[in-house]
Amino acid sequence: MFETLSSKLSGVFDGLAKRGALSEADVAEAMREVRLAMLDADVALPVVKDFVAKVRERAVGHEVLGSISPGQAVAKIVNDALIDALGGAGAVPLNLNAVAPVPILMVGLQGSGKTTTSGKIALRLATRERRKVLLASLDTQRPAAQLQLQQLAERAGVPSLPIVPGQSPVEIARRAMDTGRREGFDVVILDTAGRLSIDEALMDEVRAIRAETSPAETLLVVDAMTGQDAVNTAKAFNEAVGVTGVVMTRMDGDARGGAALSMRAITGAPIKLTGSGEKLDALEEFHPERVAGRILGLGDIAGLVEKAADTLDHEESEKIALKMMRGQFDLDDYAAQIRQISKMGSLSGILDMLPGMGKVKQALGDKDLDTSVLKRHQAIISSMTRAERKTPAIIKASRKKRIAAGSGTTVQDVNRLLKQFDDMSTMMKRINKLGMKGLMRQGMSALMPKGAKPPGGRPFG
Repeated sequence: MFETLSSKLSGVFDGLAKRGALSEADVAEAMREVRLAMLDADVALPVVKDFVAKVRERAVGHEVLGSISPGQAVAKIVNDALIDALGGAGAVPLNLNAVAPVPILMVGLQGSGKTTTSGKIALRLATRERRKVLLASLDTQRPAAQLQLQQLAERAGVPSLPIVPGQSPVEIARRAMDTGRREGFDVVILDTAGRLSIDEALMDEVRAIRAETSPAETLLVVDAMTGQDAVNTAKAFNEAVGVTGVVMTRMDGDARGGAALSMRAITGAPIKLTGSGEKLDALEEFHPERVAGRILGLGDIAGLVEKAADTLDHEESEKIALKMMRGQFDLDDYAAQIRQISKMGSLSGILDMLPGMGKVKQALGDKDLDTSVLKRHQAIISSMTRAERKTPAIIKASRKKRIAAGSGTTVQDVNRLLKQFDDMSTMMKRINKLGMKGLMRQGMSALMPKGAKPPGGRPFG
């Protein structure tokens, strides 16, 4: 969601890098570009002014103007300022330091993803923190809202408060806390009703529930796709009921990202968690330094490693890697790798976490990064016989037609998959033949076919 801001800031730094030594005028021009980029990304005006003032103050100092690589020095200052704007380095965990059952109050407008987020937090606390969690819906406004939370609780494998028709939200909250105490729950998540817009009735209801339960956390759920409206919502809730943390949903969307940059400055409350999908496990801690790194194209290797550790089957990966190195890699193994990659989310999202990949993505175009390509490959492989998957060389014209018809693809799609697999197999055999010493001595050129060109370079070999 930060792609536009990321590409514009990258352009600013590229321009500074070409200048050599910087003058104050160069810094002023760069800051004007940064200001426009942030405003275009829907960052709140007071936040932009404060951000640019901080960067300019440090950038015109001797440390930058006299620096050997001033472009990098300014990038470092912008990175530090971004981290500050997002709340400072390090994730802020949920506050569970209270007498059990710990009440967590979920607030926000209707449609922000509050109920789904309640289910995600319940699953996270139950699996990662080993807490006994009770989910309770206090939403008597929206039809079937209580039933929705009950179904989410079943999917998450946690209990939900039985539905009693006719009770008010405050009565449900009181019953939830009583049940939590009586049945030994560690955490009670209270999912309140939302409205299509902020109104006094909603705020009065939330105030009454807060007074009844004294929550350890009041988490405001905001939809990052709503941009500046999300900031206005956060400000209104914070002034009316007090917010201890923010959960940003739809962080995988194509919005301009300004809401996330504005949230801490406007509310004073940290962004604690982010949601990026409808799946119940699609919830992550918010690390300001990692988000800043992704905005500036520095990647998020730590986040990628964590995601891989959580989602990948390492035993299966090691088996496949060993087969690849021995030159025994077949299409069944390739399909298994596709399933592993798909668990980690979109290829676009994975590339965002690698340093310097922003420009590579732009060059390739998002169409080449869509996981639909992988799904197509899975469908094609599924339409093959066991013998064809083990020995792709036997797949000739008539077999290709049958496979294409069975997978709902074209013969050209089948040809592309076989060509990619053949290239991969050839590269693996070369790595095996060279060994690590040979690879380090000859570099990547040793893996390329004779006459093949690297992007923008001369032919290899």
